[in-house]
Amino acid sequence: KLCGYLNKLGIKGPIKTWKSRWFFYDENKCNLLYYRTAQDINPLGSIDLSSASFDCKVENGEGVFEIRTPSRVFTLKAISNQAMMYWLQQLQMRRWEFCNAQSRFPMGSSQLVNEPLAGRTSVVDSEDFLPLVKTPTEAVGLKAASLPAPQTSTALQNISLKHPWTEIQNTVYSICGSKQLWGSNGNVFTFSELQEPPENPDEEQEAEVEAGCAVKGGTLEDGRMDSRLNWVRKAKWMNSGFPGLPEELSRERNPMDKVSVLQQQTLTLTEEVKSQKELVKLLHKALEAAQQEKRVSSMYLTAAEDKDRLELVRHKVRQIADLTSRLEALEQEKKELEQILTLRDSHIQELKKHVQLLMEKNHAKQEVITALTEQMAREQSDPLEEANTITVETLYKQQKEIEHLKDDIEAYKTQNQFLNSEIHQVTRLWTSVAENEKALLMKCACLQARNCQMESKYLTVLRKLQEAVPGLPSSHAELVRNLIQEALQWDVKEKAEEGFNLNPVSEYDEYGFMTVPEYEVEDWKLLAKIQALEIKSNNLRSQEVVEKPLRDRWNSIGELSPSAELKSLIRSGIPVEHRQRVWRWIVSRHCGHRPDYYQRLLRRSKSTEHPACRQIELDLPRTLTNNKHFSSPTSQLIPKLRRVLLAFSWHNPAIGYCQGLNRLAAVALLVLEDEESAFWCLVHIVENLMPADYYSDTLITSQVDQRVFKDFLSEKLPRLMAHFEHYRIDVSLITFNWFLVAFVDSLVSDILLRVWDAFLYEGTKVIFRYALAIFKYNEEEILRIHDSVEIYQYLRFFTRMITDGRKLMNIAFNDLNPFPMKLLKSRRSMHREELEAELCELEQIKAAYVKERAEQGP
Repeated sequence: KLCGYLNKLGIKGPIKTWKSRWFFYDENKCNLLYYRTAQDINPLGSIDLSSASFDCKVENGEGVFEIRTPSRVFTLKAISNQAMMYWLQQLQMRRWEFCNAQSRFPMGSSQLVNEPLAGRTSVVDSEDFLPLVKTPTEAVGLKAASLPAPQTSTALQNISLKHPWTEIQNTVYSICGSKQLWGSNGNVFTFSELQEPPENPDEEQEAEVEAGCAVKGGTLEDGRMDSRLNWVRKAKWMNSGFPGLPEELSRERNPMDKVSVLQQQTLTLTEEVKSQKELVKLLHKALEAAQQEKRVSSMYLTAAEDKDRLELVRHKVRQIADLTSRLEALEQEKKELEQILTLRDSHIQELKKHVQLLMEKNHAKQEVITALTEQMAREQSDPLEEANTITVETLYKQQKEIEHLKDDIEAYKTQNQFLNSEIHQVTRLWTSVAENEKALLMKCACLQARNCQMESKYLTVLRKLQEAVPGLPSSHAELVRNLIQEALQWDVKEKAEEGFNLNPVSEYDEYGFMTVPEYEVEDWKLLAKIQALEIKSNNLRSQEVVEKPLRDRWNSIGELSPSAELKSLIRSGIPVEHRQRVWRWIVSRHCGHRPDYYQRLLRRSKSTEHPACRQIELDLPRTLTNNKHFSSPTSQLIPKLRRVLLAFSWHNPAIGYCQGLNRLAAVALLVLEDEESAFWCLVHIVENLMPADYYSDTLITSQVDQRVFKDFLSEKLPRLMAHFEHYRIDVSLITFNWFLVAFVDSLVSDILLRVWDAFLYEGTKVIFRYALAIFKYNEEEILRIHDSVEIYQYLRFFTRMITDGRKLMNIAFNDLNPFPMKLLKSRRSMHREELEAELCELEQIKAAYVKERAEQGP
């Protein structure tokens, strides 16, 4: 048992005094209970150690230490430094045991949560900062309960009037003894219940008063319940907790020891009786006042006639008037005394100033006398003897200072050892809590991912039912429509009802793209909801396993330089916080920054209207309509996009402006934010990454890439290509726009930006890889459709149903290998020659037809 006497610093207004208290550690609640004496049955208060920290400072004095809880600081004092270190070390150990036991998850918890918590149940630290302190048996432990409590200067110094019932219960039990009180059937006092320590930390502070303090108005209410059960509890608690009872004394001590112990107990009880007598006197005064009031009230109630009662009332009124006049006289006297006191204070201040002047004069005279005396002594004494005397005195002072410094060094060493131990243990506790929190967050993320999957499956079932609505009875069709409407309203209900969400899905992502696109067609609305749930589920699952390690790798990269590792990281996707920096670095490597060049282009566009200006104005409202930064004509990025496109049209007159460039520039603006950087990014894409003539009037190179893509599709996915040929599906109708704008408006924003990360670094080969990967991702779904119209309808939106970006990336960069750039270039050359030959043949046919029509005449 961890128990013993400590002095507790009690604060009552400006008065601070040390109160002797018996402290007892409750291991069930990790609370340190404190009583007035060891024989008390009810505690005066408690200290919660589970969230407390401990501190000891040498400058506070010997044996003084602090327990800091979130709401209050308790200052305690042990009889010696050894006892203090014992208490601190034991409290540390008890706190660690309790917190470590509380942090364990119950059996049957998820394996995901239990794995990080393994190996953290040891109680003893691996590093012993503080050696084990020997137990001071004279001040700590159950044997200290049999010793008398430390004496105080006044009898009432330790009494607490905050809990009078507790004081009276403890005192009566201490005087009468548990057995005698039990035999008397509770005839001394009765109490309604045992008082528990207050839960509010502010109420734990005792209202402890000094000797001579008067009890304020109020009466004690008598309990009416039988106290037998209370005294049985007290007797059991005393017998189980303390060995100072006579039965155990007779078994453990010889007669002389028993006599000395009993004498000490007699002295203790005598002091207790004295203090209780003073308390009883104070209570008697309050009781007499209450009885006097009761007698007057009884006389009023027992009066036979109204005249007698009226006379009593008049008597009371006269008393009140008399007291009022006396009060006014006393107040007048008080004012006079205050005036006199003020005059005396001013007189005292003048006298003090006069005394201060006299003391200063006296001090100056003494200094002169001392100086003259020392001068005479030096002149009369032997110089050698004087030097020896000074040397001896100096050495003595130095030795004393050295001894004091050694003591201070030892004290600071002990303090340092304890603080190191405290820091180490608190750090371990914090680490344990952090790991528990991380494990709970992971578990919560997994549960949310499962929930998203279940919602997605439920919505998929609803969509299948929606397709079958025409063949259902009217009641069933109405039920399906109601279920769909309810499912589409889930987000609104969750925002209103959900108090905490680990990964809340906002309406827009980091770059302003809508997380759930708004479609007018009811069928597409359900698909958009399914897509959003699938994306959320994948993000939750990959957050800790994939995204966090990837983010850590990016954080460790300093200056960027081309390497295989950087290429692999860019293919995996650049985190949001690093994307802008990496894109600027990629663009700057290929486009030399020319100062003031962009501003000159803007000035030229203001002075001269470009022929493409009208087409640019038509395309601006149609740019990224699912992004909040471009959805309105008054959006902030619309003017920036206009300036970037006009500057490019003057920068590259051969192209000027082509539909599709607006979306490329818009994505660059969203990531890079600065419009000049977005301009150079657009230049890098059009002039460095894409082949020549890709955005020319004829779009000849774009058509070449469609033929090259069909070749690759036949080689990499022959079953799918045969399926398209069987139903006469021209995939270029779907894929042409993919290549022209690098999948903008085709893929969800998260996957789109990952594609752009690799596209800006590696070039157009990435577009071929991802285009093939998209068909591979949905190959089985497409093969199950056996109607050309349905295939075209599915190909219109199937890219929006891709939710697993990691899976798509693995298909693009792993499953489709090898993919040599040399082969891509040779295929482009071959198909360009074929396309140019076909175009030349068409021109010849066209010219022959025109000539023939001209010869035939009108």
